[in-house]
Amino acid sequence: MEITFAEKESSVKDTRAVLAALIPGKKETEVVRLASGRRVIEIGIEDPKNMTRRKLVLLARKVIHLARSHKAARVAVNLSDFAFAHLHMSEEDLGWLLATSWEMANFEFVKYKTAPEEGWPFIDEVVIVGKISAEAKKGFAAGGVVGEEVNKCRALANTPGGEMTPQILGEEARKVARGTKVKVTILGKKEIEKLKMGGVLGVSKGSAEEPRFIILEYWGSTKKEKPIVLVGKGVTFDTGGLNLKPSQHIYEMHMDMSGGAAVIHAIVAAARLGIKKNVVGLVPAVENMPSGSSYHPGDVLVSMSGKTIEVLDTDAEGRIILADALTYAKKYNPKLVVDVATLTGAAMVAVGQRASAIFTSDEKLEQLFRELGEESGDYVWPLPLWEEFEEEIKGTFGDVANVGKTRYGGAITAAVFLHQFIKKDSAAGSGQLFPWVHIDIAPRMTAVEGEHLAKGAAGAPVRLLVKLIEKF
Repeated sequence: MEITFAEKESSVKDTRAVLAALIPGKKETEVVRLASGRRVIEIGIEDPKNMTRRKLVLLARKVIHLARSHKAARVAVNLSDFAFAHLHMSEEDLGWLLATSWEMANFEFVKYKTAPEEGWPFIDEVVIVGKISAEAKKGFAAGGVVGEEVNKCRALANTPGGEMTPQILGEEARKVARGTKVKVTILGKKEIEKLKMGGVLGVSKGSAEEPRFIILEYWGSTKKEKPIVLVGKGVTFDTGGLNLKPSQHIYEMHMDMSGGAAVIHAIVAAARLGIKKNVVGLVPAVENMPSGSSYHPGDVLVSMSGKTIEVLDTDAEGRIILADALTYAKKYNPKLVVDVATLTGAAMVAVGQRASAIFTSDEKLEQLFRELGEESGDYVWPLPLWEEFEEEIKGTFGDVANVGKTRYGGAITAAVFLHQFIKKDSAAGSGQLFPWVHIDIAPRMTAVEGEHLAKGAAGAPVRLLVKLIEKF
């Protein structure tokens, strides 16, 4: 979708273009046809004083959603309609928010569908009417890039499991990084064996598809600056293994690599934007399948760290592969590590489907992520990471068990499990090896009603990660 600029509405010559106007004091939305033949979508805003940043995101998407429903190819909007003084947004920030929201609303995964004769109802161009400052144009440009990468992440996550194996995910990472300063390295099974990544190897045993370990490096600053390391779960299809998932939950499990897709596209977005930071992405990619060679409940895996993992449930596989990736992250001496994973249904029970769950022992980081969540539109909410929960994951025959001892607090015990792999060993003292945040994006894996987004992957938390890279 192209964003262009015009000083006056009259300069938009195409009478087929839809004008979108926000009308204060009006409740409903209606389409008005002018004498010129041009259509105007009048969107009611009952009380502008009640507008919030969250509502503005939805309002921006609604414009595109309505224009698409009326099969318009071009939309003209007046920028002043979206400028609510009490929100205290800079022109650059407003441009960023609108561009990302418009791009996301203009996406639908149609790769495997037959196109209608008249073509798919996508918006080709949004014309911004008014005096547009250089700062606003900068925001629109950056927001457009981020929105595009969010949509590419959604397309990657929506791709069926038969078409998205660990090998293909690695090839896709290489493809999307082409033309940027992102270096992509893909480790195969032999290299993974040399690294002694027993978690990645164990989970992948049941599949005919060999594992991959995908490394993306973007050095936007000097090599002296410590990088941010982003770790993304890349389970390209999750059957649950021998602890097979029930049919009502298994059909969406091609999206269990959404965290990996988000990491890939957040780093590519940072490179396209020329952000002067160092960022590394690590994506352990596996397929979790049941077969005669699958890992079993009761197995004990030796992770890259040397810690042993007692497998009590083969469907709690994401944390096992992330354990090896978190250990690998140490080699970069990172200033911050963030892992992103569709990790637990328990997170959805805890926070619903409108925010991801976050875990960290650093209150300042927790506050920063909540603020960046509000700013980006990838909302997050904290859950506890208390030492008391470690009792829940003590192994009987291994160092740690991959699920808790009870059915309660599953999102928390999963986070506490991961925490064991960023802690110092006793010889090195207590505490963490590096600052760390875990984001459980299972609640935001798919879009929900009322978001004005197409069904399927939601693309979380690409926007949040880009803001983090910019501002941390």
